[in-house]
Amino acid sequence: MASNKLKVQAFRANDLDESTGKQFELGSSWCEFFEIDDSVGDISFTLSFKPLIKAHETLKDRQIELKLSGLTPRRDRKAYANGSNSGHSAIKEFFLNELKLTLKDNSSDYFAIYKASEFDFYLYYIPKLLHDNFIKLFESIAPNVTIHKLSENERNYNKNLQQVIYFGAPGTGKSFEINRITKNKQVIRTTFHPDSDYSTFVGAYKPTSIEIPVRDVTGKVIVENGKQVTENRIVYEFVEQAFLQAYIKAWNAYAEATEGEKAEEQYLVIEEINRGNCAQIFGDLFQLLDRNGYGFSEYPISADKDMKKQLAKAFKGMAIADAERINQIYGKDIVSKVLSGEILLLPDNLFIWATMNTSDQSLFPIDSAFKRRWDWKYIPICEGKENGVSLGWKIKVNGKLFDWWQFVEKINAEINELTKSEDKKLGYFFCKAQDGIITAETFVSKVVFYLWNDVFKDMAFGSDIFMDGENELTFNSFYAMSSNEKTVVKEDKVEVFLQNLGVVYDLETGNSDDNKQDLEEEATDETAKSQRRETIISIQLPGNPLILSSDSTQFDAFVKALRIIGIEKIKSISSTLKYKRLGYPVISTQKYDGIVNNDKGYSYYQEGDLYIVKGCKSYTYIRILEDIDKLLNIGLSVETK
Repeated sequence: MASNKLKVQAFRANDLDESTGKQFELGSSWCEFFEIDDSVGDISFTLSFKPLIKAHETLKDRQIELKLSGLTPRRDRKAYANGSNSGHSAIKEFFLNELKLTLKDNSSDYFAIYKASEFDFYLYYIPKLLHDNFIKLFESIAPNVTIHKLSENERNYNKNLQQVIYFGAPGTGKSFEINRITKNKQVIRTTFHPDSDYSTFVGAYKPTSIEIPVRDVTGKVIVENGKQVTENRIVYEFVEQAFLQAYIKAWNAYAEATEGEKAEEQYLVIEEINRGNCAQIFGDLFQLLDRNGYGFSEYPISADKDMKKQLAKAFKGMAIADAERINQIYGKDIVSKVLSGEILLLPDNLFIWATMNTSDQSLFPIDSAFKRRWDWKYIPICEGKENGVSLGWKIKVNGKLFDWWQFVEKINAEINELTKSEDKKLGYFFCKAQDGIITAETFVSKVVFYLWNDVFKDMAFGSDIFMDGENELTFNSFYAMSSNEKTVVKEDKVEVFLQNLGVVYDLETGNSDDNKQDLEEEATDETAKSQRRETIISIQLPGNPLILSSDSTQFDAFVKALRIIGIEKIKSISSTLKYKRLGYPVISTQKYDGIVNNDKGYSYYQEGDLYIVKGCKSYTYIRILEDIDKLLNIGLSVETK
């Protein structure tokens, strides 16, 4: 057996994932490295660990038994979980338990085995930062060593982007994020649904119509008025679906690239992946999802007769300049088998990305074996922005513009309180706005319908947000019949629902700031004075927690909170606070001239150089404090009892 050779390999996700068991799969190229004949069954090698970093010095010369299974049908071998010799570790057990490697921290690192002689094998763990120096060291001290190393492209390969499922609550922008990342890239998109199957995802023979000449009984083409007589005939042709389309385009990109040049990336995007039966849809393609350290399928599969014929046709005359490098990965001529259609093998430039709503997980549960082949990226609920600027969507109801993001935050808090479920929450893009506006019709048909049927359907409502005075705000109460017998949305009910949640509004006034009016319909000053509640406002300043007693009005609590924060600080940001009453800011450094004599019960209070509107509802003052907290980064919390 040849010696003095080194093989370097990047870790695969399964290698460092404790949940996948302790098997450590070594591809066919490793069988070539160890020079194991196909006829040999179980075989063992003893590896001696050689540390490269000081933290691992105590493990120097630790013996690891690499016990390999017989050749599998996929022409690989598996490393058994436990060594049979006393004091020996299995290789995966050694990496996880002795070296303390994790999938999170070490997925970009490498390991290597050096065959120094027929019986001496050395194992190395190589942190990513040491990779280049490690290779240079071997090349300098052992110039005759044969090094099976990764190319520059392969070392820069990002395993975490190869197969990704973006998941989160509905409307969080999963598809939006994929579209953003894949902008100006080659993308083929499909959507899974309960009727999706292998043939609709990969391809199948389908009937199609072709036009052929009509012949007489002697076989002669019939001609009338100097033209051939034709007829349509049904024939069956193989029709490529999303997977094969992306697969063929990815290999075509390789054919267009020069040797050593990175092939153009091809993306296959699967929307709503868990709305279909993944096990049925992927079938034997499941094996292709297990990528090696180079980004290619670890285990190629044989194509069926029909697919082989179609691929051979698609790849006819194709040549790949980088074929030698790809062949070296597998230790044999594999590119010609790919181009002949004999086998299927995902190239490293084919990315398969998918989206999944967490609220739909019960449709077709995805088994753990399938999940392990993917990286998972959670998309949280956050305000919609474009180039860092808020989209500022509004809900238009009765000529008033309610803030959409504020609604999302408040309804999600309610959903969390009543259902304790993250899956049921709404994302910013749950509704689609037109020119920044969500109409009342869209709001009811999309949002209210979802809340009624999918979120709160099977539970008693425990919150007054679903009340209209003494009556329950049912779904049908949002609709009425018009005089011409058409169903219309009752916008006053939508307004009640939004105000129950405490979502503030602005009257629609065009672009003129001078015409900006009240954010909400406020109670009279007498009503406000009669509403006394115990309010606890905690302002996190050193040594200055503030607790207000039950005999304080909300306005008293608000003013005391401003004093604790500091009047001078409030003055410096007063112009940026957006809440107004009767055209005046709730907090201002300018004296109010026309706010006293009004029919809405508003008055004002002067605190030093600040003028503060009285008569607002409690949640307005609370929101102003929250805005001040964001601007000054105080760390304020408000609790109302």
